Order: sequence, then C-alpha cells, then structure tokens
Amino acid sequence: MKLTLKIWRQKNAADQGGFVTYVADHVSKDMSFLEMLDVLNDQLTEKGEDPVHFDHDCREGICGMCSLYINGKPHGPQQTTTCQLHMRSFSDGETITIEPWRAKAFPVVKDLVVNRSAFDRIIQAGGYVSVNTGGVPDANEIPISKTVADLAMDAAQCIGCGACVAACKNASAMLFTSAKVSQLALLPQGQVERKTRAEKMVAQMDAEGFGACTNTGACEAECPKGISITNIARMNREYFSAVVSSDNM
Repeated sequence: MKLTLKIWRQKNAADQGGFVTYVADHVSKDMSFLEMLDVLNDQLTEKGEDPVHFDHDCREGICGMCSLYINGKPHGPQQTTTCQLHMRSFSDGETITIEPWRAKAFPVVKDLVVNRSAFDRIIQAGGYVSVNTGGVPDANEIPISKTVADLAMDAAQCIGCGACVAACKNASAMLFTSAKVSQLALLPQGQVERKTRAEKMVAQMDAEGFGACTNTGACEAECPKGISITNIARMNREYFSAVVSSDNM
C-alpha cells in the first residue's frame, strides 16, 4: 500500500503547529497503525529529521495511551484503540489525516502527544475508597447481585484514553467521570463516600475546563470499551442527590 499521511506537527505547547505531508510506501495491510508510524519514524530518523511524537505503551488495547484523531474520528474508523487498528482498514492510495486530541483540558505537548493529567486530577478528587472497609472477606461473603456486579465491571472497563472528550463537540469528560463515579457508587465499599465523591469529582471536572454533556451520544459511539451513557445519568443522580442532601444539612 502507498499512503499519503497528513500529520499534525507541533514543536511544543507554545508553537502554533500545522500539518506536514508524508508519503508512506510499501505499507503492509497486516501492520497496526502504530507500526506504520514506527516505519515512518525510522525513515525520518535515517534522514536526520525529527520523528513524529505520539503516545503508546502496552499496544494491546489495555492502557489507552495511543490517543490519535484519525480522519476525523478518535482512534480511527473502527471502535477500538489505535494500537488495535490495522492498515487493512484503509485503501491503497488513501490520504490519512492524523491529529492529536483537540480539547482545552488536553494541551498539546508535542506533535500528537497531549497532556491528559486532567483525568488524573479528577480521579485524585474522589475516584477511590479511602475509608476503612475492614479486612478482605471471601468473595462470596459480599452480597452483590450479578446485575450490580456486571454494571460496576462495565463501568470499570474505562481505560481513560480520552476518546469521549475528543468525540464530543463540547470536549466533555462526562463519560469518563461518570464511569469512575458509577464503578464505586454501585459497590458496597464505595457507599460511605458516595455523596462527597460525586460532588468532588464533578467539581474537579468543571475546574479542568471540560465542556458540558451534549447528549448526542458521540462519546459512547467512539469509546473503545463501549462505556454506556447510562453512567452519565447515574452520575447526575448521584450528584444532585449529594447537593440536595448538603443543602438540607
């Protein structure tokens, strides 16, 4: 395959940045998208040029680091992580446009790399269980129905890649935050801090500069782990319940 790559290049956060066009030849359909970029970077390095900087880690669809905006969609044409996207999803002679996540809360570090530490700060605000819940009992001794356990596990699948933010026209982090709130709100261990957790995490999400939910469902459609927007409704209930309880105290 021979492809034309229009890649966003930006030296640092202060640089204006812009697209640079490259030609990738002899690309195998069996390559992953990141392997294709590796080959391009080898060629650039051999020419003495600066390679394209992009995030990656496990390359197994687990960590969510491989955050690329490909042809106008987070992670590309398939509902998966970029590292699990293969070049057979593209056609010979195609032009592929590659950008970083576009969000005020995700400032560009260099080229395709963005700073997603805003997600870390949302977790630090309340996405954990800090109270003493006692020793570790046998799994079967905790009375959790299969329905609740499945919902909690579904929410816990969120890998924090940020595709939901990139897909949303308001750059909202509601799907990410709601998944983290729901994961703990559904389980017995998370009940003690349930109300303060929702308030603190939503407040931190707003403080980071993420936009409001658009209710269009683009986040769910692009999420590589299929996190449901029903978690957003659950987080809203958790938040309003906490606010009402605080007002009545």
